Amino acid sequence: MAFGRLEKPTAHRPMSEINVTPLVDVLLVLLVIFIVAAPIMASRLALELPQSSPAAMASDTGVAARVSIGLDAAGQAFWDDQPVDGEQLAQRLADAARRDPATEVQLRADTAVPYGRVVQVIGLAQAAGLTRIGFVADPAALTPSAPAR
Repeated sequence: MAFGRLEKPTAHRPMSEINVTPLVDVLLVLLVIFIVAAPIMASRLALELPQSSPAAMASDTGVAARVSIGLDAAGQAFWDDQPVDGEQLAQRLADAARRDPATEVQLRADTAVPYGRVVQVIGLAQAAGLTRIGFVADPAALTPSAPAR
């Protein structure tokens, strides 16, 4: 009378393999995060800029010679409020550099002037040998009560 098996039922064996799929998923997510975050962290420039009030900016900086160059909205250059072309500007900058290499160029540019035109004027000044370049701003626009444009 054999109603059942004579064999002993086998128990479940422990699993000997590790499931690495969740580990790979986590590592891929971390890799993507680092790929995105690395350029952001590398391009950060930490500067501690000096703070000054507009009245202090207008004070004497100790520069003996100054040259005022203006750029209107059309990009026309002005030397001490007199219009000049590119060749005249380059010649006058070279003359100023010969007289005193420490001459400061004070650049006043309209807000509508393209950035490329401002860079051209800076390049002319540097080519002439003038390395001290200051950017003139409207003190009224620097006060906290003035609305942002």
